Amino acid sequence: MLGQARLGQLALVALLLAGCGGGDGEQPGYARVTKVSDGDTIHLSGIGSTRLIGVDTPEVYGESECFGREASAFVRRVLPLGTRVRYRPGVEERDRYGRFLAYIWLPDGRMLNRMLVEEGFAQPLTIPPNVEFADVFRRAARAARRVGAGLWRACLAGG
Repeated sequence: MLGQARLGQLALVALLLAGCGGGDGEQPGYARVTKVSDGDTIHLSGIGSTRLIGVDTPEVYGESECFGREASAFVRRVLPLGTRVRYRPGVEERDRYGRFLAYIWLPDGRMLNRMLVEEGFAQPLTIPPNVEFADVFRRAARAARRVGAGLWRACLAGG
């Protein structure tokens, strides 16, 4: 039988290991970008394919859509491979394709999901139960459309 002191030591080690984050050494809620698939799908260390909640960028695969390449290039520019980001999963953590669903924050504190809409690289896409920032994204889209930002000028206004 293990003595009380030994049990205490094992419990302490277990607590310390539990707080160390994923197998990649990151803290919980943080990961590194390992790939950018397109404007609304990235890959994170220890997580894999991650779909940004609340936004929809034009497609770049199959039948490429207007402004899809620009949206993908924007994400690659603001999230170079290896960038450490903060993430928060949605209420529903996976979509029907098995992708992790998350809100992503850049190292400087800006939310990537919101930036995509504000800059005109994405439109809001609200899929319950992941609705926490839906109003924020809708307001950002109205403002982007009003000034003709990004896809609002290039694709939807006949530009």
